Amino acid sequence: MRKSSSLLLVLMLLTTPLAACRSLSNGNSTPAGSTAQSSSLLNKVKERGTLLCGVSGELPGFSYVNQQGKYSGLDVDICRAIAAAIFNNPEAVEFRNLNAKERFAALLSGEVDILSRNTTWTIKRDTSAGLEFAPTVFYDGQAMMVKTASGITDLQDLQNKSICVQTGTTTEQNLADQMSKLGIEYTPLVFEEVNATFAAYEQERCEGVTTDRSQLVSRRSVLPQPDQHIILEAVMSKEPLAPAVKQGDSKWFDTVKWVIYGLIEAEELGINSQNIDQFLSSKDPVVKRFLGTEEDLGEQLGLSKDFMAQAIKKVGNYGEIYDRNLGAKTPFNLERGQNEIWEKGGLMYAPPFR
Repeated sequence: MRKSSSLLLVLMLLTTPLAACRSLSNGNSTPAGSTAQSSSLLNKVKERGTLLCGVSGELPGFSYVNQQGKYSGLDVDICRAIAAAIFNNPEAVEFRNLNAKERFAALLSGEVDILSRNTTWTIKRDTSAGLEFAPTVFYDGQAMMVKTASGITDLQDLQNKSICVQTGTTTEQNLADQMSKLGIEYTPLVFEEVNATFAAYEQERCEGVTTDRSQLVSRRSVLPQPDQHIILEAVMSKEPLAPAVKQGDSKWFDTVKWVIYGLIEAEELGINSQNIDQFLSSKDPVVKRFLGTEEDLGEQLGLSKDFMAQAIKKVGNYGEIYDRNLGAKTPFNLERGQNEIWEKGGLMYAPPFR
């Protein structure tokens, strides 16, 4: 009996994989990956005809709505570039204003397709919050702004002072960490909305206000007397700001990721919105692959072969987007610094398009 049972067990083990192989080759069976790909958010976005983009809407230079309801800013242009790559139309975007506290819930619930909202990429958000971060679009660091007349010149001068900070952000924890490290006692005044945070600072309810340095530069520009406020030199954290999508959809994540990399690659190659037509006849195999005049890299993403040519022609490369929103000809005049491409000493670097 024992020998018969052992023989039966061996036969079952040998035949089960064969049956499984037959079921995979059966015309009625669908590989698991195919179902996942067909249900990707990319297909839903295409069917809808618009991209739903979550932004701040209250941060000049990054995402801001003027009195006519028109959006502008670096984060806004990232979404426009993605829309141009998908639809060949940078205006095929609906923007949703989200505060720091509600932004992640809006993304996870499907209220927006992408969060392009000065959000810091951290390990907790990347592993346990259900988010997938696209490439960093702005390297930043946390800083502190005070009134010039206060006489405050460094963080130590904020001993026993009050500091305005927005909740639901890495800023709040970074502030606590730095002040604890330096042994500085302070009183945090916490607000959910960025406008309320800076309103309290303007009303002198706190001696200092802290957030990313770029955001301080942005908000200072709209204060009644910008020159009466200084941003301290101290850098309190690393803040890689990146768009995010919902975890678990590799096809949609790849689309967002490679469009952003494409904006950086275009600047590396010297291709911009003004000269792109000249590059379409280039004999350079790298350029031909990138613009889709040779091979079809877009097909692998579910996009047209000239998806990056569409994005660049309609929105520009990363450098153009940066200069238009934050560069020398804007009120912010932010130097590129770490946000230069790698060939000029910055951190912006795109993997090969091949």
